[in-house]
Amino acid sequence: MTRQLRYFEALREAQAQILASDPRSYLIGLGAPGPTGIFGTTAGLQQRFGAERVLDMPASENGMTGVALGTALMGRRPIVIHIRVDFAVLAMEPLVNQVAKWHYMYGGKMTAPLTVRMIIGRGWGQGPQHSQSLQAWFAHVPGLKVVMPTTAHDAKGMLIAAVEDDAPVILFEHRWLYNVSGPVPEEMYRVPLDQAATRRRGRDVTLAGTSYMTLECLRAADLLARIGIDADVIDLRTLTPIDVPALTESVGRTGHLVVADTGHVQFGAGAEVCAAVAERAFAALKAPPRRIGLPHVPAPTTPALADLYYPRAREIARAALDSLGSAAALPPEPDDPRRWKDVPDPSFNGPY
Repeated sequence: MTRQLRYFEALREAQAQILASDPRSYLIGLGAPGPTGIFGTTAGLQQRFGAERVLDMPASENGMTGVALGTALMGRRPIVIHIRVDFAVLAMEPLVNQVAKWHYMYGGKMTAPLTVRMIIGRGWGQGPQHSQSLQAWFAHVPGLKVVMPTTAHDAKGMLIAAVEDDAPVILFEHRWLYNVSGPVPEEMYRVPLDQAATRRRGRDVTLAGTSYMTLECLRAADLLARIGIDADVIDLRTLTPIDVPALTESVGRTGHLVVADTGHVQFGAGAEVCAAVAERAFAALKAPPRRIGLPHVPAPTTPALADLYYPRAREIARAALDSLGSAAALPPEPDDPRRWKDVPDPSFNGPY
């Protein structure tokens, strides 16, 4: 039986194995050597590999991302960690104007094998400046690979594959996934950076999710199953490239599509998925695709407003019913004493 690891433990193990196996690799991030180790993902790594391989980052995201790019051009394999995607906004110039363009500008003779971990998502009142999901920004930039692992297994395998890839890779990690457990092999392994994963097979409607929203899609599928509707659940895993064949194959069977993204609906990843499917499998669609995501306003801080702001499984299930033209009522929502605590489910115990 494969052992179980939590998402953050899988990331930490991946980095430890990368540092141990490849002397060109190093890790840098604000608070990486600290006692909390970026939500546990880097805890103990500096003690094991030394201060020259696991470095703290000063509050100079633009400059240090540029330094990491320079080392990548000289043959190193850096992992840069921005503890919030909001902080990475300060590093957009080197990421967008430099990292993404290097391979193209020099005719493939130079590469920039830079891996950037960015943390997204809500949690315990993080508010408008600490909880954004800006993956659509980076997916819009040619030259960057954007991946969003949902499971602990994929978090480890995709991080290893990212560091070994000669292209720059942005890896988005949702805060609510860190304590989700799953089977993770002990050895080093790779998960492809261009393939979606089918998490549940169904015949009536396709639910496609990014990152944490894949789990909400699975919960929505459970709700729908209780009223006789069979959902196909696809974990997109990558945004650039999007695995369009996997989506069109599913929609070809179901005829209905609901896309759930952690980011904003307008100009978001869900819009690109819907457009890609409509362009390639329009005849298979029996109803317009539906998008689920954040409204076009900044994130609230108070738990009461957050409960209204962030869509969950019931919103996904209602969109599926709307697509199907069904008047069926969803099963009643059970009373949850922690409803206003801004947590994904009663088992959640951090990180903030």
